[in-house]
Amino acid sequence: MKYSKATNYALHTMVHLTMEPKGQAVSVDQLAYLQDLSPTYLSKILTKLVKAGLIESVPGAKGGYSISRRAQDISFLDVIEAVEGQSVLFNCGFDHDESECLIERVMIEAEGNMKKELAERTIQSIAERIEKRQCHETKKEK
Repeated sequence: MKYSKATNYALHTMVHLTMEPKGQAVSVDQLAYLQDLSPTYLSKILTKLVKAGLIESVPGAKGGYSISRRAQDISFLDVIEAVEGQSVLFNCGFDHDESECLIERVMIEAEGNMKKELAERTIQSIAERIEKRQCHETKKEK
């Protein structure tokens, strides 16, 4: 099982936007620069995040993108599903006599556990850890 690079970029973008001051929009060019990406490629990812209601597009000369909900209410699963969709990871392709494939049952249970874990992890929790690390590093430099 592997998530796409787009999911990686989306998660990093969400954390970055979370760390911006409330109401501060960040341009697609700036977000792309931070991740060494093409703005065109990142725009496609941002469009998915906007459609999912996780971020909003702010028009105008000082426009860009900002978080549209409280970061503590945005889970990793929200971001992953915005980019990857909500399809199941495993489907048994065999026609069994049994009413249910036992292998598929194990896989569905494991996927459910993974989704539960990802739903409990918030973007805010990661942003807070990054801020603590940066604060700690700044103190070390002094």
